[in-house]
Amino acid sequence: MSVRPERLNAVIAWLFMVGSACFVLGSVPAYLNAVGGWVDGITYVVGSIFFTSASVCQLVQAQSPATTAVDEVTQHESAPVHLWRWLPHDRNWLAAAVQFPGTVFFNISTIAALTHNATAAESDRYVWRPDLYGSVLFLVSSTFAVLAVSKHFLSVEPHSLPWRIAWVNMLGSVLFMASGVASYVLPSTDAELGARVAVAGTLWGAVCFLVGAALTLPAWRRAVSMATVASP
Repeated sequence: MSVRPERLNAVIAWLFMVGSACFVLGSVPAYLNAVGGWVDGITYVVGSIFFTSASVCQLVQAQSPATTAVDEVTQHESAPVHLWRWLPHDRNWLAAAVQFPGTVFFNISTIAALTHNATAAESDRYVWRPDLYGSVLFLVSSTFAVLAVSKHFLSVEPHSLPWRIAWVNMLGSVLFMASGVASYVLPSTDAELGARVAVAGTLWGAVCFLVGAALTLPAWRRAVSMATVASP
């Protein structure tokens, strides 16, 4: 199986952007009031499907060196891809491999929220737990991504687009985690721990992921340009 590297990277970016945009839209109170809870839930489900699709493609990209080690010419030539590899010493692969199950947990939580008219106990079991697990995995994935593009975790490299992307996504993961914690339903009151924080965390976390995904397009062009200049 083979794919053109430039096309694969563009597909990943656009899938993440569409998925993030769905989460942004679903988190806007005016949208919920306009379309109702069912359509709003569908919006989240669609967004999570796009997230997972992008994550699968990104994992394939991370474990297929021929799709990233390209220049102006080879980025348009079909390159072989690996559908399965075990690369635990590669931080880019670790970031993608951890992120994928995180997106699956969001699939579970968004579908559960849509299909279950949940009591507090049901919400904890079907929605909140997978939502929290997904948020934790996103945080771990973001940590590996930061380490993959930095000399060390706290190094500051503002001129590096990959560094900016990694930290924008880290902020998004932190906000998703805040949303996951705040959305815990208290069994005694059947109310969320922090409803406003839950909505705001999802909204601004998704905005961060949208920005990070959009930045991958110029980052790709810059990396390809540098590889072209460096090639003999």
